Amino acid sequence: MKTVRYVYWQEGGMWLGYLEDYPDYMTQGQTLEDLQEHLKDLYKDLSEGHIPNVRKVAELQIT
Repeated sequence: MKTVRYVYWQEGGMWLGYLEDYPDYMTQGQTLEDLQEHLKDLYKDLSEGHIPNVRKVAELQIT
């Protein structure tokens, strides 16, 4: 089982969020569980290449 981190908050009765590795792609849900399902679908689309020109976040070690 893979774990993916996400950021979420509630605004105006809706739950909003995005995947930490893909901050440019937000989604929403009527409940937190609904948001989580939308985030899973979004992750699948992003990781399988269904969305072109995806920008990602990475870490760079500087010595």
